[in-house]
Amino acid sequence: MMTAKNDRLLVRLRRLKAMAASVQPNDRAQLTALLDDVETLRGELMRECARLDQELNRATVRVMAITAYGRSAQSVRALRRGH
Repeated sequence: MMTAKNDRLLVRLRRLKAMAASVQPNDRAQLTALLDDVETLRGELMRECARLDQELNRATVRVMAITAYGRSAQSVRALRRGH
């Protein structure tokens, strides 16, 4: 699901890049519309970056918890063996 959304964002970015290359410098209406589209896409990309950052943070916390659990279990096993 997220891959499809990310693909759509990349397609929009490529489309905006192509539009930017074709805009006439003296066409204020086109430039204004392009700037608005770029700002909208920028906001969406920033939200996606924040979501990915949160996801990475959650994954990091999970890894730390699993590592701590593993160390604890290992130390309990060592105590049971008398080490």
